[in-house]
Amino acid sequence: MLMTMSWTWRNIVSLSFFKNPSGTRQERVREIQLGAHTVQSHGYEVAKFHRHDWIILLLLVVIEITLYVIHPFYRFVGKDMMDDLKYPLKDNTVPVWAVPMYAVLLPIAIFTTFYFHRRDVYDLHNSILGLLFSVLITGVITDAIKNAVGRPRPDFFWRCFPDGKDVYNELGNVICHGKASVIKEGHKSFPSGHTSWSFAGLGFLSLYLSGKIKAFDRRGHVAKLCILFLPLLAASLVGISRVDDYWHHWQDVFAGGILGLSVATFCYLQFFPPPYHTDGCRPYAYLRTLEELNGCEQPTNAVNTLNVHAVRVETVNQQVEQNNTEFMGLSRPNDSSMTLDELESGRRGREEMMLPLLNV
Repeated sequence: MLMTMSWTWRNIVSLSFFKNPSGTRQERVREIQLGAHTVQSHGYEVAKFHRHDWIILLLLVVIEITLYVIHPFYRFVGKDMMDDLKYPLKDNTVPVWAVPMYAVLLPIAIFTTFYFHRRDVYDLHNSILGLLFSVLITGVITDAIKNAVGRPRPDFFWRCFPDGKDVYNELGNVICHGKASVIKEGHKSFPSGHTSWSFAGLGFLSLYLSGKIKAFDRRGHVAKLCILFLPLLAASLVGISRVDDYWHHWQDVFAGGILGLSVATFCYLQFFPPPYHTDGCRPYAYLRTLEELNGCEQPTNAVNTLNVHAVRVETVNQQVEQNNTEFMGLSRPNDSSMTLDELESGRRGREEMMLPLLNV
């Protein structure tokens, strides 16, 4: 009897640890199907879902153009302040037209490369939308502060007095006789637009790459960090060039870098988990759709679980009845100790054995 009971409990334990071997395969199939969502099949639906975001994006473009056109605050500039504003007037090492090339188009080209690899329209759409928001929000904040502060550039003297002859009014303020557009640009030193835009675009790209290559997976692959630092290094060099060209003070560059990188981080986290997250390589839209697929399968899984529990209870009942029969057959006829209380105790024992299984 003891051997039979031992065999019974081994079967119960094996049933309690029963797992569906096809679960992992089904999960993989779902991910493959979800990753096959292309621009042709689901691009319109994704863009329609974010239609309000695209409208806000267009509004930011209009605001940015307006801020660029209006005049900044013309701060008082006295003669004693000119000692720090007499640096030579030079051309830009990094032209203005080049900033959108490396801060916007280059990241989009990299996003597209990942799209052709994974066929995930959620990743492509949200990365582009997040990048554009990062750059435009940074641009609006930067130009708004530029116009409000009106700090003179380090080369302001030669912008105001191209012939080198400085003139001041009775209050000691400058009376510029240079070109109006050049003087206007000379009052937009703080913060650096080149630097803020560079860190907004390349900083977003660095966060994107850190999630895709799983740079923070705790495996100690320091080489991945080198890939992340490349965009940040490029943005830093752009900022340094602004000081070397005497278009900005170092404080302008520092503030622009902090501003651009901060906005890029906030915009990235709106669409993607943190890079150190387990699912950091996927956008939130992908994970949300995967959860919805799992939610649709929960009723079916619940029915399967009840069936498994029923099989367990039936197996326990059969084994206990068989053991009781064998025990009764081995008992002597003159043994009158098998009373009604003992039978009742055996029944309660069977109920206690089945209770944990029913509560699983």
